[in-house]
Amino acid sequence: MESLVDEKVDAFWKGVDGGASKSGQIIVTFSEKKQKKTTWFQVYAGEEEVPWEQWIISAEIRQPKSDQDRQTFDANLASALANSLRTILTHTSSERGRLAVPLITEAHSISPFPMKMVVKVGGIDVG
Repeated sequence: MESLVDEKVDAFWKGVDGGASKSGQIIVTFSEKKQKKTTWFQVYAGEEEVPWEQWIISAEIRQPKSDQDRQTFDANLASALANSLRTILTHTSSERGRLAVPLITEAHSISPFPMKMVVKVGGIDVG
């Protein structure tokens, strides 16, 4: 999983570095495997991945022009990260947040749920 994250972050940096847009998104989708609904003529239709959670991580590259700009940027970044962590903790500790997670039926890897990561820069998939 760590190599997948590294690969996607590298794709983001390459997309931002080579293009005009200095902002983008890394989208992480968690799914669960469910049996496809069968029809009258099909006994076994196989499995499908049904998304149950999606995280959208937006990022923008900025170059502060002065030390004061850098300090303001750092303070805003720290505040945004703290707010995001507070939101995550509030959601995951709530009854509704716990009910959103499907039952774990297999645990063969680090994450029991199929995970997909997509990187977009300027609205275009880059990795």
